[in-house]
Amino acid sequence: MRLSQILKAKLHHARVTYANPEYVGSVEIDRRLMERAGLTDGELVHVWAVNHGARIETYCFGGPPGVIGLNGGAAHHFHVGDRVVIAAFALTDEPITPTMLLLDDDNRVVRDMTPFSVVG
Repeated sequence: MRLSQILKAKLHHARVTYANPEYVGSVEIDRRLMERAGLTDGELVHVWAVNHGARIETYCFGGPPGVIGLNGGAAHHFHVGDRVVIAAFALTDEPITPTMLLLDDDNRVVRDMTPFSVVG
């Protein structure tokens, strides 16, 4: 068996609502977005800035509606208002259809960009 890391979920153009360097670390994500994207508390995610070059890995946990917050060391790389992509990957030997959600400035889903199928 050969496992590949395949995109599982992507929140595209999320807006950072807070950056708190005093917290232990992680990214807090609107729990409804996490559920819709299939993310779970403690899951490894990548956070990539859209408007500058910052890229980090951290874990996510659910928060209140509209929140995308960077904590701990991650908070030094992002600022309130930054647009980011949050992506999660899965190790698998089977095709995956990733959930891909485009968000507005208030972190609400404006378009589901999930492909209908992925060729394996």
